[in-house]
Amino acid sequence: MVRTVLVLMLALTIQTVSADVLLIDEVRQSERMQLPANGQSEADVITEYGSPTARHEAVGDPPITRWDYANYSVYFEYDLVLFSVLKQGAIIEKGAEK
Repeated sequence: MVRTVLVLMLALTIQTVSADVLLIDEVRQSERMQLPANGQSEADVITEYGSPTARHEAVGDPPITRWDYANYSVYFEYDLVLFSVLKQGAIIEKGAEK
C-alpha cells in the first residue's frame, strides 16, 4: 500500500515537472520570434505585421488596448506597444509568421 502511494506521488511529480519544462521551452521560443517590440507605434505594427484578427476596446487608466493575431496578442498603452504575448501552445519559428 505504501509503495502504491509513493509511486502515485512520484508519477504526479514527474508530470508537473514536464509541464514546467514545456512552458520554459515556449518562453524561450517566443524570445527568438519576431514579434512587435516594446515601444513600437500602432501604425508601425500594422505596417510590419498587418491588421489584427481582433481589436479589443481600451480599458483602465492609462488605457490598455489588445490586438489579437493568429498566434499572439499585442498590448498597447495609448498607441505604443507594451508587450507581445504568445497564445498558449503557440510555437512558431522566427520569421515564419507575421
